[in-house]
Formats: sequence, C-alpha cells, structure tokens
Amino acid sequence: MPHLLEVVDLHAEIEGKPILKGLNLTIDRGQIHAIMGPNGSGKSTFSNVLLGHPAYKVTSGRILFNGTDVTGMPTHERARKGMFLAFQYPTAIPGVTVANFLRTALKAVLGDEKQAVKTFRKLLKEKMAMLQMDEKFATRYVNDGFSGGEKKRLEILQLAVLNPSLAILDETDSGLDIDALRVVCDGINRVATPETGVLVITHYQRMLDYVKPHFVHVLMDGHIGQSGGPELALELERTGYFGRETAKAGAV
Repeated sequence: MPHLLEVVDLHAEIEGKPILKGLNLTIDRGQIHAIMGPNGSGKSTFSNVLLGHPAYKVTSGRILFNGTDVTGMPTHERARKGMFLAFQYPTAIPGVTVANFLRTALKAVLGDEKQAVKTFRKLLKEKMAMLQMDEKFATRYVNDGFSGGEKKRLEILQLAVLNPSLAILDETDSGLDIDALRVVCDGINRVATPETGVLVITHYQRMLDYVKPHFVHVLMDGHIGQSGGPELALELERTGYFGRETAKAGAV
C-alpha cells in the first residue's frame, strides 16, 4: 500500500524567491506529524504548496498522495482526492451562513450537485454533536463577528464534515487562549481516525500537549533538519530553535 503522503526532494519558490529547498516527508494513515520551526523557515509555504496555491511555484521534486503524483494538480482536485487545509487566518464571508457554506464545500469536494438537503442536515447535526457545538452556530454568517476560537472551531467542523484523508492544520493554535486551544484540540482529536493522516504546523509545544504527535519535525531554511518523537518538541521548548543549534555546534 502506498504512503498517504510522500513528499520527495521538494523545492518551491514565490516571486522568484526560493523557500523550500529539498524537503522530504512521509505520512501514513493513522499518524499525527508535527512540523515546528522559526518564522521564515517555510512552514506556511509548505502547507500552501501541498494544496497547490497558485502563488507558489514548485521548481523540482514531487508530492505523492495515495501513490498519485498531485504536484501539478489544481487545489480543487487535491481537495477531491482527500486533502484538507485549515488556515491560520480564516476569511470572513458576510451573508453566507455556516450551514450553506459547509453544504457548498461538501458538494464541491464530492462533485455531487444533487446532494439532498435532508441528508446534509443530518450529517451536520451529527458532526456538531460530536464536537459539542451548539446547533445555532450553523445559522451564523461565516466568521463574521466570530472570536478567534470560534473561527478555528468552524475550521474543525469543516474538517469533520468533509472527512478528508489528510488534514493539514497550519498554526491552528495562533491567537487562541488556553481554554479555546483546549476546545479546538479536543475537536481535532475527535476527528482524527486510524484512516486519517494529520499534519500539525505550529510554533509552540503547547498545542502538542493536547494533540499528541507520533513524529515531530524541525523545519529550518526550507528543509527538515531533524525528526524525532514527541520529546523533540519538549527539547525545542527548553532550548529554542537557534539555542539548540548552538548547543549542538558546541558539542561537536
């Protein structure tokens, strides 16, 4: 069976500036991977390249998803194959309710323009119950007047409704207080299944206290410099990214 995601020697740039410089990563079903790294290391670029953002150009390397090369595919085709990205800063869409937004997204991903309203409402109700969300949430306008925590909870609800094979969470903890972070992470854990791969991109260890990764990777200057288990995140929390590099150089 092929890997769920296999990234091979990936190089990418934006406006002629190289950002990713030979990145390699493999994710299998049922695994949670975390990518950590300082600002400017290429974390958000990596998430955007995985989903085919048109502003980024892949100059070499491959992205394989379930054994299929998706490197040149547009974003909507990757989404239909089961890839999902939760944004760091979700966009507000005044005038569009959460329920209508999610139904439209589901139809787009499934390619089913005739999806029954009754079937969708049942699905939405089930997912909101699973995530312990008030059903009134579905009648609000998308991210319009939402708190930071509510925006991120909507992203997790969208994840639950679309049920992708690979969930990429780009700094989902950004701007959340401790209580909101706990709620959002609980939702992520409820959505993760043995058939789902999860890639968590974050600056901080605190999110990984709630979403337990199997593997932690350090992204530095456009490539993964080191990989390890959860203990690697704890070490980074103690030493910092550059303090750790200094300590390693001193040991040599």
